[in-house]
Order: sequence, then structure tokens, then C-alpha cells
Amino acid sequence: MKFQTKIVHITPADELTGAISTPIYQTSSYQQLSPDNTKAGFAYTRTANPTRKAAEDAIAALEGGRFGFACASGMAATDCVLKLLNAGDEVVSVNDVYGGTYRILTTVYNRFGVTSKFVDTTDAQNVADAVSAKTRFVWLETPTNPTLKISDIQAIAAMAHAVGALLVVDNTFLSPALQRPLELGADIVVHSATKYLSGHGDVLGGFVVLNDEALAEQLKYIHNTSGGVLAPLDSWLTLRGVRTLSLRMQKHCENATKVAEFLAKHPKVDKVYFPGLPTHKNHDIAKKQQGGFGGMVSFSLKDDTIAAATKFLTSTQVFILAESLGDVFSLASHPATMTHKSTPPEVRHATGTQDSLIRLSVGIEDVDDLIEDIEKALLN
Repeated sequence: MKFQTKIVHITPADELTGAISTPIYQTSSYQQLSPDNTKAGFAYTRTANPTRKAAEDAIAALEGGRFGFACASGMAATDCVLKLLNAGDEVVSVNDVYGGTYRILTTVYNRFGVTSKFVDTTDAQNVADAVSAKTRFVWLETPTNPTLKISDIQAIAAMAHAVGALLVVDNTFLSPALQRPLELGADIVVHSATKYLSGHGDVLGGFVVLNDEALAEQLKYIHNTSGGVLAPLDSWLTLRGVRTLSLRMQKHCENATKVAEFLAKHPKVDKVYFPGLPTHKNHDIAKKQQGGFGGMVSFSLKDDTIAAATKFLTSTQVFILAESLGDVFSLASHPATMTHKSTPPEVRHATGTQDSLIRLSVGIEDVDDLIEDIEKALLN
């Protein structure tokens, strides 16, 4: 079955009623037949919920995984995976990583004896040089947030496995419609479902997907014990949103390509970061492992100041100034003062996140309106 057909029919009809749309089981508890004897394996919604299970099964299937865990946010999904670590373990992470991931590694897990190294993973040799016997995870975003660097998942998976480490890939920016890291050798995939999976700006959620049964049992315990689970309504909204994922991603890709091509020719723009441009350093790797180049475009201004970026961001009419991404409507953000504010400036600058860098989440509006909006804001 082709992916677009699979995604539309990702959930079966409800066994009890035949409902085609998965019901929202808005309950915290379930009647038991006798102590510790449940009707259908459900006792308490923190542990399991039918609507959440449908979402977990759906996202796992789309990623080509056997096990899925729906979490309260993307960071809750990240935290769930990081709780597999022990004191003395090491994480080798892409250096151009989401600010929230950088923050939790350097200010929370470091206090528990977990060390982190941040390297440029676009050169796989840097990963080979960084990993050691202590490395438990190699942590990738590809494309990265916000400079859209691409890393070779297959090559880095081999390097991680050579030292007994697991490869974790944050697939938020592409979704399984465009990239399936488990098929390329990754061990665990994480998502912020707030973004492309749900796609409409009305969900806060995250997912973890994997194939290893023993590891899944550990995550199941952590997921239930820590309690950062996805609510039934958000699970249902994610299921509703994901049915149009393929169509949305096609339009996101088309619009982002045209926006990037426009920006690349504009005299006020310094650099454009978009893997779909042939000039992108990692264009060939992106073509090899992705089914499309995604809907994210970042660019810096020749006037490399926060003031110049702020002027642009407060001048757009169609692009909405907001933290998130992956919605049907277009969003714009300023990583230096928003998503990556917690990342030290020297670290941010070293990875290419300049003061004037602007991150665009290109929506599904008419692309002519988007380009006109950008042009007016640049000329303002």
C-alpha cells in the first residue's frame, strides 16, 4: 500500500461501534471486572487510553516502527528517551540542536552525571572522532533547527553502533511523509507532534517510535512512571491532522522551494538555508535520504543585527510571528531571541545562528502572497 493511501486509512474503525473516526475516550479510569482484571487492558489513562493507543499505533506504523509512545509535548518525548541514561553515560549531539534539547542536556541531565558533546554531524567523521565507550546516544536533528544542516543517517548509525551506542533522530522537521530514519538505521525516532504531524496549531504533543522490544519495555515503564502522556483530545486531534500529512507536506515543500529561490536572489539577504537549493552544502545527502526538502527556510540579512531581524519580523502581514512551526499557516521566528534564547551566544554563533537569522515555517497559502509579504517586509 502506498504511503498516501496508508496514511488516510491509518486507523481501523472502532471495534465497539464501527465509528470511522476514532472516538475520544475522555475518561481517567475504567471499570474492572475484578481487582486487577480489566475488560480490555485499560485501567487508568496515565498508563493507557484507547484514543492515545490509536495515535501511538498510527505514528509508529507511519515511521515503520513497532512501538510508539505519545507524550505531552516534544520535550516530554525527548525527556522520556533521555531517562534511559545513567550517570556516567555520554551523549554525542549535533551542535546545531533545538534550544530546548540543548538546555535539558546541559542544565538538567548534566546534574545527574550525564555528559554531552556537541559536534558538527554534517561530517560523519566528526561523530566517529567524538564517540567513545561511554557514548550511549548519538542525537541527531536532520535537518537541524534552525540552520537546516543535513546529516547522513545511515553512515552515523553505523558509527554509533560500532561503539554500542544508539542513534536517536528527531524527525520533527520532515515527518514520516518525507523521511523515515528507522529504515536508515536509526534506533529511536522522536517527534514534536505539535508541528507537522498535527499541523494545525492546536496540539501540544510528542512521540517516540522504535523497533526494539526490550528497549520499548523500558520506555513503557518510564512513560507510565513519569506520567508525561498525551491527553485523549490531543491524541484525537493528532490522528485527525495526520490524515492530511502527505498533502500538506507536498504543498509545504512546493512553497518553501519558491520562497527559498526568491530569497536567494534578494539583495538584502546574506545567506539562505534550505536543503532543496543546489548550493546547500548537504543537498546531495538530503536528496538521497529524504522524500522532499521540507517546509522550513532560514535566512540571514546582510545587516546582521537583531534590530534588522526585528524590523522584518514586525513588518510581515501573512507570516505570523510565533515560536512554533509546521502549521498550515506560515510562521516566522527569530531564533536568537526566541527558540534558541537559552543557547549561549558564542555557541549559537559557532553553529551559524547569526543575530539576524530568521526562521520561516512556510505554510500552505498561495505562494505569491507569501513572497509578496516577504518582499514588502524586506523593503520596509
